[in-house]
Amino acid sequence: MTSSGQSHTITPRLLLRAYSIGMFPMAESSDDPNLFWVDPEERGIFPLDGLIISRSLAKTIRSDRFEIRVDQDFDAVIEGCAASAKGRRDTWINQRIRELYRQLYNMGHVHTVEVYDGAGALVGGLYGVRIGGAFFGESMFHRATDASKVALVHLAARLIHGGFTLLDTQFVTPHLQTLGAIEISRDEYHQRLDAALGVPADFYRWPKGERVSGKQALEIVDNKAGTAKH
Repeated sequence: MTSSGQSHTITPRLLLRAYSIGMFPMAESSDDPNLFWVDPEERGIFPLDGLIISRSLAKTIRSDRFEIRVDQDFDAVIEGCAASAKGRRDTWINQRIRELYRQLYNMGHVHTVEVYDGAGALVGGLYGVRIGGAFFGESMFHRATDASKVALVHLAARLIHGGFTLLDTQFVTPHLQTLGAIEISRDEYHQRLDAALGVPADFYRWPKGERVSGKQALEIVDNKAGTAKH
């Protein structure tokens, strides 16, 4: 881990370069203006053929009681991710993070998966960075039960459908473990990252405005898991 107080010198292009060599920025808190670089010895990833989906979660996804959209409201998603929540009074998403990732979003390198309820309110979602066949998950949030989990499954389905090979989650928490996240060594991560960067993946193989049903998403994820077992 290398720290830097010169956060104003970090540009979107430098940020992409950092991701391409396995590093990412964080802040100590939302009101700290500085950023530091992180390159963990143990890296969290979601194997795209190893997502764990409980029966109850699968039922929720299949019901389509949530509407899933991509890249419609980045600002609302990062606001949701930065907000305090139960067990989390503060986050590492400071103003500089918001500005940098908004610029990357405008450049087409940041994507969101958004979850809306029946009334059209945003109740969950996630965002992350895309380079080649690698997707670097940054943060997710929920205001309704299972909303962030639904977003994760739809993200995984989109990545599988688009030919991605790496879904990075940076760190593994007990919650992410229950969904299939694992830790790998820094060396193994860098090997997987190097391979993924050269993959010509397509986040919009399902077009941006196309409605993807829960049934479609589950079939893609289940097929990937089934292929890995044979």
